[in-house]
Amino acid sequence: MTVHQGESSDDLKRQILKLEKINRALMSRVERSVDSQFNAFSLFETAIALDHQVRRRTQELQQAMRSIEKARMQAEAASSLKSTFAASVGHDLLQPLNAARLALSALGEMQTGPDGGALIEQVDRCLVTLEDLIRTLLDLSKLDAGVMQPEIRSFELNDVMEPLAREFAHFAQKRGLKLKIFATRSTVRSDPSMLRRILQNLLANALRYTSHGGVLVGVRRRGKDVLVQVCDTGPGVPEDRRDAIFQEFQRAHNDSPGQTGFGLGLAIVRRFAQVLGHPVSLASRVGGGSTFSVLIPLSEEAPPPPAPPPQLVHYPNRIAGAKILVIENEPEVSEAMLLLLERWGCDVAVAVSGAEAVEKLRVLSDPPQIVIADLHLNNGELGPEAIRAARNACGQEIPALLVTADHSPRAEEIARREKFEMLLKPVRPAELRSLLAFLLT
Repeated sequence: MTVHQGESSDDLKRQILKLEKINRALMSRVERSVDSQFNAFSLFETAIALDHQVRRRTQELQQAMRSIEKARMQAEAASSLKSTFAASVGHDLLQPLNAARLALSALGEMQTGPDGGALIEQVDRCLVTLEDLIRTLLDLSKLDAGVMQPEIRSFELNDVMEPLAREFAHFAQKRGLKLKIFATRSTVRSDPSMLRRILQNLLANALRYTSHGGVLVGVRRRGKDVLVQVCDTGPGVPEDRRDAIFQEFQRAHNDSPGQTGFGLGLAIVRRFAQVLGHPVSLASRVGGGSTFSVLIPLSEEAPPPPAPPPQLVHYPNRIAGAKILVIENEPEVSEAMLLLLERWGCDVAVAVSGAEAVEKLRVLSDPPQIVIADLHLNNGELGPEAIRAARNACGQEIPALLVTADHSPRAEEIARREKFEMLLKPVRPAELRSLLAFLLT
């Protein structure tokens, strides 16, 4: 800036103010430019940081999904293992029980004295109690594993209640109790087997803990449902025990003399009722009895027509002298079966496999009239395979009977497909004898 002579101080001040104004404008422009560049850089840094966060969260999510998938696979494996374990344990537990029932029946055939007969009857009651305990534990295991699913259909409630009335009539009379089960024409939607088990356990529980009076079973309409009530004149359930008695191995009272319980009956009731969606309730007064109620949906469909009553056919006892081939891999079971069949007068040959059965058939003078085979033999061999081998060796379709401790639907399907008769272990000797008489006709 050039200062000319003669310029006044005022002019100089104006020029200085002008220059300062220009300077401020230039500085403002520079600052805006720098801020713009800084903002762009900040946005760039923010974008980088967000990208890192997205990547990290994505990795965390993927890791969580892998953990969930691993947990799901472990849960499925555990459920499958539990189901397999329950089936295997059930099979192994029922085998010696089956041998004991068969051996006890053979012993009963030999025992004629009253003292021995009473002892045999006592042992038989113990075996029945043990069998019931094993089946109950297996049912609980199957429910936990999710392998027992209900088959819901429409049926008349009386189809379940009438057989229960016949089943418990003698038991109630023996205990000096009155038992009244009112008939009903209601049609409901449920699983008949599971519902029967619920009512069966409630009835057994009521009769077990009632020492005088009786038990009454009635049905009441509740809108679109029916309420089945089991009422007893027993000791009642204290209020602080009304939830606990539905848990495993929990009982409200000590057993009556001559009666035993394991505290599993009401646990089964609760589990089956939950699976079916049938609410169960309890009303009780100490010293005034108890009422267990089950709410069941009514069916809008008509039930299928009842099957015609079975024709009773008398089969003559042709057991004595019958030639029977037994294929059984469990030594205790085969020995007990041999002992029982020989007590019935049968001519018995025993083998542990299809191959051994064929070898024994080669030296027998006559072919067997019946083949009895366990479903599961050694080394993965199945009973139907052994039966076919025996039939091929004899060149004829010998009547065959499968016996098994495998209570799964697969076992039933195998027997149905092969068109074999089947008995579940533990085998009841009376059923075995009747079925053998039928097969020999």
